[in-house]
Amino acid sequence: MSRPRAGTPSESPRRFYTFLAARGASSMSFQMLAVAVGWQIYHLTGSAFDLGLIGLAQFLPMVCLTLFVGQVADRFDRPRIVAICMAIESLAALGLAAGVFGGWLTREMVYALVMVGAAARAFESPTNATLLPALVPRDQLQRATALSASTNQTAQILGPACGGFIYAFHPGAAFLIVGILFTTGAFLVAGLRLAARPPAREPVTLASVFSGIHFIRSKPVMLGTISLDLFAVLLGGATALLPIYAHDILQTGPWGLGILRSAPAVGAVAMSLMLAHRPMTGPIGKILFGALLCFGAATVVFAVSTWLPLSLLALVVLGASDSVSVVVRSTLVQLMTPDEMLGRVSAVSTLFIGTSNQLGEFESGTTAAWFGVVPSAVIGGIGTMLVSLLWMRLFPTLRGIRSLDGAEPGAAVKA
Repeated sequence: MSRPRAGTPSESPRRFYTFLAARGASSMSFQMLAVAVGWQIYHLTGSAFDLGLIGLAQFLPMVCLTLFVGQVADRFDRPRIVAICMAIESLAALGLAAGVFGGWLTREMVYALVMVGAAARAFESPTNATLLPALVPRDQLQRATALSASTNQTAQILGPACGGFIYAFHPGAAFLIVGILFTTGAFLVAGLRLAARPPAREPVTLASVFSGIHFIRSKPVMLGTISLDLFAVLLGGATALLPIYAHDILQTGPWGLGILRSAPAVGAVAMSLMLAHRPMTGPIGKILFGALLCFGAATVVFAVSTWLPLSLLALVVLGASDSVSVVVRSTLVQLMTPDEMLGRVSAVSTLFIGTSNQLGEFESGTTAAWFGVVPSAVIGGIGTMLVSLLWMRLFPTLRGIRSLDGAEPGAAVKA
């Protein structure tokens, strides 16, 4: 079933750019919050393991709610769902601000409020991913996805840097501004109107709850790219350790942590802008695997670096490499999935992404507590490269992809 062409950047620029602004506000808020929460926990505990627990606190609500999220996204008004979620995230951030200003914020309170925000984000992220296909025609989706990713990544550049500098001025101010930005995003997306979709008629059964998982399993290309991202980033994600690198190894303060967290997004936005203007063609599968090998190698370089400029360069390369994977994965999910299934499939995809990011942070914190910070990051980078090589053999169809344009929902992508 083809999706309604509810608007495009050329036909309905206001809706498209409203979507981009709302997503940018949400992403910037999330990145500022990550810097502030990471530095706050490390200030309170000085523990790599406690830093890893932040990732676990974000992951648990996601894994518990994912299957329910997909049903909600496919049955109710999607912009309204996103707006409500951003409002809840705003309240969680304002709770952190109140705790800092009042002097009663503890480690346990930080984790509790992080879990509240993560529960809301479990609904927001996959639902947000379903909005773009309703705004652009299929033949423009790769470009629109890259442009959306570049907007998201621009916010990821500004967010950590702003979060670090504002936190250095006053921790409570950082959390307060995060709450204001989430509120702004909620108002923007609440006013977004899409073409009406027919109401879901399929009853909620055990089969419908797990239908997103079954659909992905039936598409080897989609399963390959989503699972590749899961294991590659799960092993190679060293972002949980950035407060330790900023404080102990590179000898900087909160401002340094903000710059380090911004560096991957600098590479990612440069790559996304390039892909928006010159979409990938040719051996896309091989480009994907090559990018993930670069991701692993850049992680190793960052792990052993004690010089801030080299560390920043490694993170920029890491972000650019990851951006290729993001564009390929997002485009495949949106092109190969019928609209009536998109919420459930996006929810499962978001679970995989969240697992790689949040659970990856927990894995990094745990292994750092066991083996040390630098060995943990080195092992993760090497693990990413080994996973990429293994997946090249396990998913030859993914390796052979040569086009991301024009596939019908549920049809095979050209290889």
